[in-house]
Amino acid sequence: MNESAESGRIMNEQAESGRRADGSADSSAGGSAGGGEGAADAVERALLEALLTRSPVGLFVLDPELRLTRYNAAAEGMQGTRVTEGLGLRPTEAWPDFSAKIAERKMNEVLETGRPALAFEKRGRPPGDPDREHVYSASVFRLEDPEGHVLGIADLVVDITEQHRAQERLALIAEAGARIGTGLDVLRTAAELADVVVPRLADGVTVDLVEQVLAGEELPDGPGPDGWDLRRAASRSVPCRTRPGPHPSGDVGDRPVDAPAVAPVVAPVVAPVVSPAGAPAVQVLADHRPRLVRALGPDSAWVRHDPAPGPGTPEDEVHSLMAVPVLARDSVLGLVTFHRWTARGAFEDDDLVLARDLVARAAVALDNARRYVRERNSVLTLQRGLAPENPEVPQAVQAAHHWVQSGAGGDWTDVIALPGARVALVAGSTPGRGVRTAATMGRLRTAVHTMAALGLAPDELMARLDDLVRQMDAETAEPPADSPVGATCLYAVYDPVTCRCTASAAGPAGLATVGPDGGVAFAGVPAGPPLGRPGTSFARTTLDLSGEGRLVLFTPGLLQAFTGDAGYGTLARALTGSHESPQDLCLRLTETLVPADPRDDAAVLVANIRPIDPARVATWMLPADLEAVATARSLTARQLHNWAMDDEAFSTELIVSELVTNAIRYAEPPIRLRLIRDRALSVEVSDGSSAAPYPRHARTTDEGGRGLLLVSQFAQRWGTRYEDRGKTIWAEDPLTDAA
Repeated sequence: MNESAESGRIMNEQAESGRRADGSADSSAGGSAGGGEGAADAVERALLEALLTRSPVGLFVLDPELRLTRYNAAAEGMQGTRVTEGLGLRPTEAWPDFSAKIAERKMNEVLETGRPALAFEKRGRPPGDPDREHVYSASVFRLEDPEGHVLGIADLVVDITEQHRAQERLALIAEAGARIGTGLDVLRTAAELADVVVPRLADGVTVDLVEQVLAGEELPDGPGPDGWDLRRAASRSVPCRTRPGPHPSGDVGDRPVDAPAVAPVVAPVVAPVVSPAGAPAVQVLADHRPRLVRALGPDSAWVRHDPAPGPGTPEDEVHSLMAVPVLARDSVLGLVTFHRWTARGAFEDDDLVLARDLVARAAVALDNARRYVRERNSVLTLQRGLAPENPEVPQAVQAAHHWVQSGAGGDWTDVIALPGARVALVAGSTPGRGVRTAATMGRLRTAVHTMAALGLAPDELMARLDDLVRQMDAETAEPPADSPVGATCLYAVYDPVTCRCTASAAGPAGLATVGPDGGVAFAGVPAGPPLGRPGTSFARTTLDLSGEGRLVLFTPGLLQAFTGDAGYGTLARALTGSHESPQDLCLRLTETLVPADPRDDAAVLVANIRPIDPARVATWMLPADLEAVATARSLTARQLHNWAMDDEAFSTELIVSELVTNAIRYAEPPIRLRLIRDRALSVEVSDGSSAAPYPRHARTTDEGGRGLLLVSQFAQRWGTRYEDRGKTIWAEDPLTDAA
């Protein structure tokens, strides 16, 4: 009561002083006579009294030395102390914590120039609300008498705290929309949410997600037998208590209380988060309702049972928190907990509304990231499952391959063992992304394996593969974005007996050869049209590869970081003089050439090649005479004895006898018999006819017609491949352990 009376007395004294000043001014000016002068005086007195006693705008009057001389009722208590205690003092002396140096600088500029300073901000904590920072909008103008003499400064102050906080919330929401969910990574999205809210909304935050979100699995319907399986995905906190204090520029109190003294503490992903059955966090996840705890005591259940806050959080100083569930279509993704322990004050209802909005935005991004992880895992599983683990290759070839998966699922490489110690090397890429693309890739791989087993030449195989892609595209009325049309493929066959490689390509040919001297050349394999696209027919190229060397096949994704032909130069430098194993070279190429976050898959296949030992090959030209059959059997028996393969002699002689007999009877010369000892024993009989052999089912009374049936019974596999002139019928017999 005494303070109120004192404040009223001061207000009356100021109003009386103003009335005396007005009266003297009117007398000096002369004014107009009669009732008009009295009415004007009454209005001025009423205006002055209202401004000093009833105006909602704070008014401070300072003399030319910037000492406080007057104030109105709205200014009482606005600047952190009672205004009566500041009479006769400068702002930096009376209110150092209220942006005083900025205010004095503005006032000095107004005194010197006469130009008003409008709507600059002051910040501080008034006595009536010490737990919350207030923001004021101040406007300063100069006071002059009729002769232009400077009388002082008037400072009009309006509390705009609520408007300022509303603007900050809108700005934070806009920033969250731009920063949260920039990628399809769960941990990155959680970190983006934490970065946005610390320190602008909270002093510390923890983002705990259910394990299924991190693993890209289906969301659980509820807690498991042991409760919610949460894992810490992100944690941020300011490292120390943030209080008003000296600003680095030297001003006192100019630093926003919300800003941390140094950069936030970033905590890594930690061990699983354990919450007891009765913990408040469990209740938040159970009923999907956020919680706001304004005052948090040391014996609170949130302190005793809640998951531990992130590193850097002073648990004994946390005075307020918010717990918000992360929800997607009514399914729980996790829990976000906001903490405050600095002097900025407790969380309010508006803060909870803002936190819910931010977490809801993050929930959409987290669920999208979870779905992406699930699809990517499916693609990788399918892609790996379609690739052979330990392909059998001839002894003349040592091969290795490596993939870089971006989630597309369309790139593949293959090493296919062919009869006659030959090997097929394949590198292909299917457009699109996702499981459908990986499945399409699997169909193309299977088709290549099937046609390779038929002995088709590379250009013929590519033409048949093109027909298959067109058929696959026609199977759907509306081809999807991941249609196989546009797929690329390189198919090369290396023959270690002749040291020749024949190749054909659909799309750009990713084939490099490394000679015995270490020189690198990009084989001139013409680029045919991508599979399913119109264009010229596929060409076949034959390369002579004498001596030991390397074949490097790669998909377009290996050079995705380069434009034009720059990637080929970099690849050539990486291959020149390389002496690593194929596996090590594959790893080095992908690490060097493929970017860290590739947009497309990349695959590379490295094959060390060398000619087969001539001692492992035996070739004879036979006359077109049935008497040559006995000669062929004799030559075969002698060669198998030299190779210490007497156990294989009976079955091999029978196969040679039947194949040579058929060539003499039904084909044309020249007739050639060749034996190749590799991982299997290969028998090849070549002739000059293109007529296709086929097994007959002879009747019991027939004297012949059983030759190919016998071959199929004794050989592990047999078949026919066609050449430019004639054909070759081959059969493979597995080697015994002794051989």
